[in-house]
Amino acid sequence: MQPLDAEQTQARHWFETLRDLICAEFEAVEREAGSDAAFEYTPWDRADPSGEPGGGGVRGVMKGRVFEKVGVNVSTVGGTFEGEFAKSIHGAGDNPRFFATGISLVAHMANPRVPAVHMNTRFLVTTKRWFGGGADLNPPIPDQYDTDDFHAELKAACDRHDSTHYPRFKEWADDYFWIPHRGVHRGVGGIFYDHLEGDFAANFAFTQDVGRAFLEVYPRIVRRRMNDGWTPQDEAAMLEWRGRYAEFNLVHDRGTLFGLKTGGNIDAILMSLPPRATWS
Repeated sequence: MQPLDAEQTQARHWFETLRDLICAEFEAVEREAGSDAAFEYTPWDRADPSGEPGGGGVRGVMKGRVFEKVGVNVSTVGGTFEGEFAKSIHGAGDNPRFFATGISLVAHMANPRVPAVHMNTRFLVTTKRWFGGGADLNPPIPDQYDTDDFHAELKAACDRHDSTHYPRFKEWADDYFWIPHRGVHRGVGGIFYDHLEGDFAANFAFTQDVGRAFLEVYPRIVRRRMNDGWTPQDEAAMLEWRGRYAEFNLVHDRGTLFGLKTGGNIDAILMSLPPRATWS
């Protein structure tokens, strides 16, 4: 992988900093629940098809009393896209070289009353430079108060930058997190954006605010619900819903495809899969 320039270095540093803040907060939640669970971190290196160093990342996983399984990945990779895949990537059709750095998080919760969640933000460089990402809430048993709280925090982050961001990115999330073969949404939505290019400073500031908004709202929702009681029927609903989640991630998710096509770490790529699921 070629040496990082100033923008690539800034983005990488932020994603690693956000990882540390999120993991510390999730571990604090576990301690509040009487658990000593902590993240275990596994570094990995990527081999680029060209033979040059391809970068790598760190996979962090925690299994605790509140978080049945949560993974937080950070990666910084680069090299050359193989074959036809380059044509599907923004700005890579004429030059298959790329750089990507980002954070990806998925949490599956022990209590069916606590919503699962996904968050990912990233910076990619081909012949173009852009940010993408977002966050979406995935409750097995939806609660309108939690849904409204999650969306309000993301909307506030969007509105600080552009009043058109939230309605546009919310609609994008609703369209993207849809399971067509089931005819259902994956969860209660959030925001999703991609190919945010042009003004690096402005787009980087927005991407940082998305991460901060997630860090503000999701632990608040977890603490609100983690001591709620649940029934065997609630758990059965959660396990069946997790099956739908797994189907989306294996069949439709762009991040899964990108990781597989670029020689990423298979354990990190499939970290999003739930620890238990059922298909009835």
